[in-house]
Amino acid sequence: MINRFGIEKVRGLEIIDSRGNPTIRVFMKTSDGIESFGDAPAGASKGTREAIEIRDDNGLTVKRAIDIVNYIIDPALHGIDVREQAIIDKILIEMDSTENKSRLGGNTTIATSIAALKTAARSLDLEVFKYIAGPRSPKIPIPLLNIINGGLHAGNKLKIQEFIIVPIKFNTFKEALFASIDVYRSLKGLITERYGKLYTAVGDEGGFSPPLEETREALDLIYTSIKNAGYEGRIYMGMDAAASDFFDNKKGKYVIDGKELDGNQLLEFYLSLANEYPIVYLEDPFEENSFDKFSELQSKLKNVVITGDDLYTTNIRYLKIGIEKMSTKGVIVKPNQVGTITETMEFTDLARRNSIKLITSHRSGETEDNFIAEFAVGISSDFIKTGAPARGERTSKYNKLLEIENRFELEYNGKYFYL
Repeated sequence: MINRFGIEKVRGLEIIDSRGNPTIRVFMKTSDGIESFGDAPAGASKGTREAIEIRDDNGLTVKRAIDIVNYIIDPALHGIDVREQAIIDKILIEMDSTENKSRLGGNTTIATSIAALKTAARSLDLEVFKYIAGPRSPKIPIPLLNIINGGLHAGNKLKIQEFIIVPIKFNTFKEALFASIDVYRSLKGLITERYGKLYTAVGDEGGFSPPLEETREALDLIYTSIKNAGYEGRIYMGMDAAASDFFDNKKGKYVIDGKELDGNQLLEFYLSLANEYPIVYLEDPFEENSFDKFSELQSKLKNVVITGDDLYTTNIRYLKIGIEKMSTKGVIVKPNQVGTITETMEFTDLARRNSIKLITSHRSGETEDNFIAEFAVGISSDFIKTGAPARGERTSKYNKLLEIENRFELEYNGKYFYL
C-alpha cells in the first residue's frame, strides 16, 4: 500500500534573491499530490563557521546545487514519510557527512529541509507555525527593525552594521509594528531635512544609509526620531555590530569611528553608549571567537540582551561553549547557518533550556517567502529580525505576522518582556 505521505518528487529551481543574486528553491511533492517549497536565503556578513553554500565556478549561480537536488537528494528521499522531519534531515546530514555541509551545500540542504516541513504541514492541513509548535503554545515575537544600515549592508562609513529599534512596551504585535513605522517615517523626514532626499534610498534590509561616519551620529538620529514620533520610553534601541567585519586580525584591533581599539577599549565604548542611549539589544559586539569578552560585557550590561550570531552560527557545538562561559542572554537563529531544520530545533531547544532568548533572523539576501515568520511563531521566539518595514521580501514577513495575530489571536511576546 502506498503511503500518501511518502515523498514522490524533489526538484530544484534557480531563482533570484532580494539582491538580484541566484539562489535555490526546492519543491517537494507527496504521493497524494501535496506540494510546497523551501528557499535558501544568503547573508552578506557571514560567520566563518556557517554551512557552506554550493555555487558554481563563477561564485554566483547555483546550477550545481540544482543538480545535487535533482540527481542525489531526490532519489535518496523517495518514499520517505514527509512528516518524518528528523529522518529526512538525518539522511541529508549523512549523505553530506561533512561538518559544514560542504558536499551537498548548506543552501541545498536547508531549502530541502524547509520544503519537507512545509509540505508536511500542508499534508496535515495545518498552518506551518502550528505544525512547528506541536503541543507548545506559539507566541508572536517582538520585532527588531533595522532602520539605519552600515557595515557590509551600506555604502557609508559606519562600521556598526545595523541600528535597530525595539518596540517592547505594547500589547499587540500590530501596535508595536505600526509604532515602529511611525519612527521609520520620522527618521526618513529627519534624514531628508539634514542630508537631502537622495539619502532616503534604502539598503539591503530596507534601512536608510545616510552619509554618516560615527556611531553616535546614527544613534542620535534614531533617538531623535523616537522622541519626535512620541514613543520615548516605549521604543528602545539596539545594534548589530557584526564586529568580525571591522576586526583587524593582524593588529588584533577593532577599526571603528576612525580609531583602532583593543577589546577592552571597545568594551568601554559600548558601556558609554549604553549609558547615553536606551539600548536594550547588542549583537556580535566582538569578533566571533571572543567568548570571554562577550561574557564580560554581558556581566556589566545586565539589562541588555547581548546576542551571539557569528559567535554561534546556529550551531549547538558553539552554543555549549557560550552557555558554559555565560557569554550571552540571546542567540540568533538562522536555519541556513547550520543547514537543516532538525539541527536548528536542537539549537533552539538547548538555548531555551538555559533561559537564553531566541532571536529568529532573516538574511540580507532574502526571498518573498515568509517561512521565518511562521518559524519564529512556532518556536515562540522572543524576537524576530527581518529588516525595516520596507521592501517586499521584508514586509512579507511582517504581513504574515499581522495575519497570524489577527486570525489566531495569539499572545504577543512584548507583553512579557521586562528590562
